Parts: sequence; C-alpha cells; structure tokens
Amino acid sequence: MEFRRISDVVWELAASGGMTVPGRIFASEAIMESVRLEHASTQVANVAHLPGIVKASFAMPDIHWGYGFPIGGVAATAVDEGGVVSPGGVGYDICCGVRLLASKFNEADFERHRDSVMGNLDHAIPRGLGRGGIAEASLIPEVLLRGAAAALDAGYGWEDDLEKCEENGTSAGANPSVISDRAVTRGQSQLGSLGAGNHFLEIQVVDEIHDAEAASVFGLAEGMVVVMLHCGSRGLGHQTCTDQLQTTGAAMHRYGITVPDRQLACVPVSSPEGREYLGAMAAAANFAWANRHILAHAARGAFADAFGVSPKKTGMRLIFDVAHNLAKIETHEVAGKLVELCVHRKGATRAFGPGHPDLPEDLIPVGQPVLVPGSMGTASWVLRGVSDNPAFASAAHGAGRLMSRKKAKQKESGGQVRDQLEAKGISVRPGSVRLLSEEAPYAYKDVDEVAEVCARAGLAAKVARLRPVGVVKG
Repeated sequence: MEFRRISDVVWELAASGGMTVPGRIFASEAIMESVRLEHASTQVANVAHLPGIVKASFAMPDIHWGYGFPIGGVAATAVDEGGVVSPGGVGYDICCGVRLLASKFNEADFERHRDSVMGNLDHAIPRGLGRGGIAEASLIPEVLLRGAAAALDAGYGWEDDLEKCEENGTSAGANPSVISDRAVTRGQSQLGSLGAGNHFLEIQVVDEIHDAEAASVFGLAEGMVVVMLHCGSRGLGHQTCTDQLQTTGAAMHRYGITVPDRQLACVPVSSPEGREYLGAMAAAANFAWANRHILAHAARGAFADAFGVSPKKTGMRLIFDVAHNLAKIETHEVAGKLVELCVHRKGATRAFGPGHPDLPEDLIPVGQPVLVPGSMGTASWVLRGVSDNPAFASAAHGAGRLMSRKKAKQKESGGQVRDQLEAKGISVRPGSVRLLSEEAPYAYKDVDEVAEVCARAGLAAKVARLRPVGVVKG
C-alpha cells in the first residue's frame, strides 16, 4: 500500500478493492515517513470502505494508530444515502477536547507567584486514576442532558463561558436514558477531573503572534499568560463507547454491512441503533463539556488565590473550547450540492472558517479558534479556521504520538523527564512521576511542523504560538 504525493503536503491512495473513495493524508515528507513506519495508513484505507462515505478518508498531520479509525482521522458519510455512524470514528474518550483561557497576567507576573500558582493548581485539580472530581455526583443527570449549562447553573464558571464553547457547551440530541448504569457509576466520582494519560492543564505564555487581527479578536497578546486544559468524558465516556460498540457490532449483519476491520463496526445513521449511538454520544459529550467547564472554574480560583484578587480580576476569559472526538450532523458541499453528512472527527478539530453562521458573532470575521496542543516540553498553537477547507472544516488536534507509551517509558524514566523540564523552566506537578515518561516531549511529533502542514494544506491558518511554563499532569 503506497500513498503517492499529489501536492506539497497531500498524499493519496487511489480507491481500490472495497474502497469507495480515496485515502488522503495531509503530511510533510518527515511526517509521512513516520506514518509509513506505524502503518496508520492502513487504517485510512480501511475507513474508505464505510458505507456512504463521501469525498475521501482523510487524515490530519498528527495521524497515528487508533482503534479502527486512525487518530487524526476524518470521514463524512451521506445521511440520506445509507451513510453510517461508527463509534470507532469517535473513540473511547468521547468529546475529549481543549479549552483555552486568557488572563491579565504576563510572564513576569507568573514568575513572581510561580510557587503559589503551581501549589494551588496541584491541590485544586484532581487528576490521575485515584482522586475524585470536584463536583458532586448528584449533578450528573442534569449534566448528561445539558452539559456545561448545568454546571453553570450549579455555580461553576461564568455566564459568557458558554458563548465561546463549541455547541455552546451542550451537545444537541442527548439521550441520557441510553447511558448504562455502569457508565454512570464509572463517572460518578469524576466530574471535574483531568484523568491521566495525555490529559493536562498547562500554563503557557503567548510566544509569537502570526496573525495580529485574529489574535486581537480572540483576545490574545504577545507575552500574555494563558491556561490550556485538555481532557474529556473520563470513565463515563469510555464505558459508553464500550456499550455502543457491542450494540453496533451485533446490529451490522441486519443491515448487510461488512467492513475490513471489526473495530469499524457501524450502522446507518438513520437506524434505531444509529440514533441510539448519537444520543448516547451526545450525553457523554455533555459530561465532557461540563468537565472542562468545572476544571476551568477551579483554575480561576487557584490563580485568584495566588495573586490575592477575585476570580474576575484575573481576566481569565474563555478564548474557546473545542472538541476533537465527535461525530456530528453537518451540512457541507459535495460535488456542487449541499449534503447532510455525519462527520466523524477522531483526534481532529472542527475548524469553521470566516462567515460560518454557527460561530459567535465576534468570531465570524476571522473564523473559529483551533487549539493544537503540543507536548509538555514544547509549544502549542492557536490556529483559525479558513474558507475552502478541503476536509469538511477539520484540522489537526495536537502534535500526535510518534512513539508508543511502552517505548517512551523505556527511553527515560519519569524522574529524568521531570528534571529536564524543570531545567528548562517548566514547573511540573505530576499525579504520577513514573508515568511522566509516557508523555515525554520525544514521544510526540514536532507540533510546529504539524501547524505548518495545516497552514500549507489550507486546513487552518496560524494565529499564535504558545510556550509552556507550568504543567499539571495525571
């Protein structure tokens, strides 16, 4: 299986066998070489077999091996033409995403209060596998139905947070009745918690501005301290995916569907099972929207206490919150016609361009913020959506793994990774020092190269580069 280069940063595999569309990867030469070594390109080809898929099976430059779909995969199916929804096209961490907060502080301010800020965050942000969440389990039923709006009503966050959140922090069509008791049990102590793995809270400094107009509209300025949160739906989302994969896998034969990999289990979007999955996914997504909303509230409090001001005086406005594990019903142009599609984004970020009616009014002139975290020792990026995006208004969701967790742990110990980060001036507060090596900077692709490919491929445009100065990890 060989993808051929069809333009500067676009590689294509022609449709063959059971593929009904080509596979297409956005990548530089160096990124493509890592893709070949990992065989994630096979998953791009497999996704091209899905019933009703249109245009191409896409992969973003942060592509790496995932469950069924590659992480970084984007696929859209035509709802009215037998198009399917696949839980593997969303993944286990439903609505995992990134939230970015501004502040009124600069790097010198942070340095003066570094120990207090990091100590407060260490105490305030539950993370890892053992600690419970910030919010009471009694809030979960309302959260599953209304997402971040339910958390706001319970006293977390600020009123204008919802405006700068994808879907206003509430996924439509949620059906909490199809969330299993097991899923609720797994999530009941986790509302308002980071989790482990690659999830984090980072304190960053706006290092470079590449688009002054967009940065100004977003509320970013060079030298500003910002806070980035990355987490999802925790055990509730994982169990929901597990439950729905069983339902979907059992139902496939009734619709005469066959796929090259059982991990691509799927059903027609309009089928009872398809509607059930979308309802369950939306409810789990609402847990994730609320989870990040509550954690942001805690982060504001930690900064306020460290600086001796009220939370409002920190200036910690929400710049944006965007998911990167969802399947959504959207309308896009296909072959000159507007078509209703089920757009799967797994490890890929929605990236609506200027003029899109679903954006907040102030963002319409410049497009949606696209948040692309790197690793805890490198940069992160804020991009913006552009017009004529070739992949259903999608962009990369991060740097993307270059090395498995097992190999990363073999390279260096967690203590060594922590010492190297601290030597670079990055304060680290890990839930587990041992697990830090799994998320070491060398385990990830070059996020600057990922951002560059996004820009050159017309997926998104660069706005600002962010440099880490503090990290809280699971």
